[in-house]
Amino acid sequence: MFDIKNLDITGALVLLDSGEITSVGLTQALIDLIKAEDSKYNAYLTLDEEYALAQAAGADAKRAAGETGKLLGIPVAIKDVLNVEGQVCTCGSKILEGYVSPYDATAIAKLRAAGAIFLGRTNMDEFAMGSTTENSAFQVTKNPCNTDYVPGGSSGGSAAAVGAGLAIAALGTDTGGSIRQPACFCGCVGLKPSYGRVSRFGLTAYCSSFDQAGPMTKTVKDAALLLEVMAGVDEYDASSAPVDVPEYTKHLTGDLTGMTIGIPKEYFIDGIDPEVSRTVKAAIDKCAELGAEIKDISLPLTDYAIATYYIIATAEASTNLARFDGVRYGARAEGATDPIDLYKKTKAAGFGEEVKRRIILGTYVLSSGYYDAYYGSAQKARTLIMQEFDKAFEDCDAMITPISPVPGYKIGENENDPLKMYLGDIFTVTANLAGICGLSVPYGKKDDLSIGVQILGPAFKEENILKIGDALERK
Repeated sequence: MFDIKNLDITGALVLLDSGEITSVGLTQALIDLIKAEDSKYNAYLTLDEEYALAQAAGADAKRAAGETGKLLGIPVAIKDVLNVEGQVCTCGSKILEGYVSPYDATAIAKLRAAGAIFLGRTNMDEFAMGSTTENSAFQVTKNPCNTDYVPGGSSGGSAAAVGAGLAIAALGTDTGGSIRQPACFCGCVGLKPSYGRVSRFGLTAYCSSFDQAGPMTKTVKDAALLLEVMAGVDEYDASSAPVDVPEYTKHLTGDLTGMTIGIPKEYFIDGIDPEVSRTVKAAIDKCAELGAEIKDISLPLTDYAIATYYIIATAEASTNLARFDGVRYGARAEGATDPIDLYKKTKAAGFGEEVKRRIILGTYVLSSGYYDAYYGSAQKARTLIMQEFDKAFEDCDAMITPISPVPGYKIGENENDPLKMYLGDIFTVTANLAGICGLSVPYGKKDDLSIGVQILGPAFKEENILKIGDALERK
């Protein structure tokens, strides 16, 4: 009998290939576990049992016929912002409640072609706006390490599902840390690919110039395997990069000899929880022990990252969410007297407080008289931050930093203090501003809370951070 809670992709593929289990058996075991235990965590919004079992039966038939696929028969949970044909896609918002996607996102289509099974939709902060998954319109997800705490966000449902063993793997999206931070809090691996590495087609946009879909898994090897499948140029996404996709799993050797790892001093600030600092330092020491050269570096523009990020992100959110107006699709308010009244009533009823806050901020920074002072200046600062990272990576192959100043937040702790929540993103938003890749790997604990280490790498050098993450995982 297999241990479904601790089973990863690699282990599941071995069992499937040997015939010890079937995909139907594996999928049914996960469904049964989710039904029995997810009420403790609220990781899933929907569970598509009939659809998943039909896909699993198809995978078993293909395997019996001698067909192969990198993910043949592997069930994957999907953050409710990525479109899967025939499944509801609400983005955690009442304004899209009941909306059924007519097509697959490109990342989903690639997983489907590799034989993956789509198990269900995971909870998220509404339109990916938040760091706790408390902003969902439907439910609050709880951290499987300690259910009094948030799982992080906005991909908290995916992180909680993987961390609790209710998913073998999941997909999340990362706009300012929304894969890495919840992975850190829930004790799983989270990979934010370089901007353009994975197609954004079919990913409902929050901030188009930051958003990236990526894997959330139990091991670094599984993350590497999923990225191999998901990555690549896409004719439907002009921002996807025509860059070759390496076989990432071949770089996982456990040996860091010849690598140089930078330690940016600006990421080790006053106010970091002492156990977080200790954990990151232990990871740095381990990298040195495994043959890496450790080098102190400086990224002085880090101080401007939060302000730059939130100006650009809210501006793009204001533009992207204008389409949800009650006219074309989604919810429509009743009793409107004219189109303007329809827009007002639909948005007022359909959007939550955090989404409204960011739309208002974004509209303000784009408004006449303020555009140059705020949005224009933020774009210039973003360019300088990108150049600063490019320069720093001339002297190192990757960087190691904390992910969050603290191991977690209690549910409700930031409810009335959104600024505190925004400032908690200080170590993660820089990767999105610069378009580089980032990896979260669990490496320590404080009491029963997980602490992760962040590994940042140059754009389109995911093999660097995966190699380091895998080495740390082996400890």
